[in-house]
Amino acid sequence: MTDGETGRVFRLAYVPGVTPAKWVGVWTERMPGVPVTLVAVPAAEVVGLLRDGGADAGFVRLPIDRDGLSVIPLYVETTVVVVPKDHAVTAVDEVAIADLTDDEVFHPLDDTLEWAVRPGLPAFTRPATTADTVELVAAGSGLLLVPQSLARLHDRRDLTYRPVPDAPQSQVALAWPTDATTDLVEDFIGIVRGRTANSSRGRTPAFPAEERTQRQAQKPQKPRKPAQNTSSRRAVPASRKKKGNRPR
Repeated sequence: MTDGETGRVFRLAYVPGVTPAKWVGVWTERMPGVPVTLVAVPAAEVVGLLRDGGADAGFVRLPIDRDGLSVIPLYVETTVVVVPKDHAVTAVDEVAIADLTDDEVFHPLDDTLEWAVRPGLPAFTRPATTADTVELVAAGSGLLLVPQSLARLHDRRDLTYRPVPDAPQSQVALAWPTDATTDLVEDFIGIVRGRTANSSRGRTPAFPAEERTQRQAQKPQKPRKPAQNTSSRRAVPASRKKKGNRPR
């Protein structure tokens, strides 16, 4: 995929709940000649998309199959339980896994949490997606545990959520095909890691070479100081030079 003017474009995939806006904003400032194409993709499909060359890099939720991929873990999300607003757990600020023993808990097929033992009672079905599951929770059919960003993404007036500190957590990471670590990927890695535009570890300058040349040409030149005429200086006779103390 190419841009008509520069011939380059950076394709960035992201899974639901991840907001890449702050990194894209920095990219736009530093790389105005290379636009970003955002590719929204379900969490279960992002690895296949990267391996098939559908994106240059992507924000994923760990754990994933890392075969052939390079991965930089970024941050860990709080896990919450999504419940109807009239549910008993809304009376507390936090919920423990043990508090959900008697509740039916959904486990959607696109679940991003890795469970050793699933909490609560098994629900009557396994919905295909988190979005489908939220509809069932709103209908009073069970509860759902998800990363907090997904709870916010699927926010509804009739639902709320509470943190579950002892539940497994989801970690967001940047991933890309190891064999396709292009210059643009290196540039984006630098942005995600917080490197400045002038960092010695960065590869691409903040502006294309042509634009830098134009900017330098537009900078006002400082006036040079006139050279001093040394020929007009009068030599100081040796007899008038200050003599130091001679050793006795």
